[in-house]
Amino acid sequence: MEKVDQAKLFLGLDFGTSGARAAVIDQNKELIWQEKVQFSQVPGPQLVTIWRESLFHLLDQIPDELSSQIQAIAIDGTSSTVLLLDSQGNGLMEPLLYNDDRGKEVKHLLSAIAPADHLVQSATSSLAKLLWYSQQPEFERANYFCHQADWLASLLHGGRPVSDYHNALKLGYNPHNLTYPDWLKNASWFALLPPVIAPGKAISRLSPSIANAEKFPKNYLVCAGTTDSIAAFLASGATQPGEAVTSLGSTLVLKLLSEKPVTDLASGIYSHRLGDLWLTGGASNAGGAVLQHYFSSTQLTALSAKINPHQPSDLDYYPLLQPGERFPINDPNLLPRLEPRPENDAIFLQGLLEGLARIEAQGYEKLQKLGATTLTKVFTAGGGAQNLTWQTIRQNLLQVPVQKSVQSEAAYGSACLARSSKSWE
Repeated sequence: MEKVDQAKLFLGLDFGTSGARAAVIDQNKELIWQEKVQFSQVPGPQLVTIWRESLFHLLDQIPDELSSQIQAIAIDGTSSTVLLLDSQGNGLMEPLLYNDDRGKEVKHLLSAIAPADHLVQSATSSLAKLLWYSQQPEFERANYFCHQADWLASLLHGGRPVSDYHNALKLGYNPHNLTYPDWLKNASWFALLPPVIAPGKAISRLSPSIANAEKFPKNYLVCAGTTDSIAAFLASGATQPGEAVTSLGSTLVLKLLSEKPVTDLASGIYSHRLGDLWLTGGASNAGGAVLQHYFSSTQLTALSAKINPHQPSDLDYYPLLQPGERFPINDPNLLPRLEPRPENDAIFLQGLLEGLARIEAQGYEKLQKLGATTLTKVFTAGGGAQNLTWQTIRQNLLQVPVQKSVQSEAAYGSACLARSSKSWE
């Protein structure tokens, strides 16, 4: 940990599926301190307790000399992870996680309230989960419905949960008009929905009881948060229209910063507002999971070193583990293309890397054809960002600079969001 002399510091917290992370940065966006905690694998209602305990555990870990200088905090959570709360802000039922699809049980209610082509028309959307909650007996005692990040922030400021227009997008919030649409306002349960403000905007001061317990300044600001994937984008270093982030994890996820929003819901393409710009993208079913299916991490490193990235293999692979693709090709029956397999494993790996690079290039081409800003630079996140051979293959194909993200942790991105508030100045 660096020595910090009375600097203004900013705290970001990231709540993922298996754990939480904290990061403290200074005014120059230098990472000063970070910590993480893993969640115990306890399902159901106890998740709320685990999240709360993890939040305060991370706060307790911040060294006193840093906590006394923190100006603002922002929290990110998994998209469409939601809670139903009573008047005291306590969970009435178990939280519904980002991938919970029990909303399919209320598809008729969703169809009745929302436009047929709207993003919320998904079994895993926040609105679908709210409608599922509405059919349960506990719903009669509900005072608030909110997202994971909204609720965690409310534990710090002590008021009702307030959301941001990133988390609220899949609830039906309109990021163009910055308001809930009339078809939501007319719903009988509309009063349960959280107020929505810009990500990073100050919600309130830290509650006095929390400030005293955690040794934070009384004027410490709690800011509106974001989703974990957007926090990871903010951590990358991409700031200008045309800059993008490719996440090379088990799947391939593309996000391009654009002056115009683009949408193709059939391919999972939609746009988040990011200030005066738009963050658009899509996710392929192909990705690092295909590589790990054939090779160990050690093999991937050793074989990559034997590849000449400037001499194409001429293998025409579409690396999927099973049939079905969503982006850039929307075809639930698309078959994997992994033949012929050469005897040389390095050539086989090169074919896989080239196939994934072509998918990435096709993805950015599709976003641009839909009206997104022309691609100028790609930042790379995820485990695949370490593979320099793959980076060269991708750069040759994309014809733009490709580099590693400045930071890979979403908590760092949330800290940058807290810094952007400016309310502390």
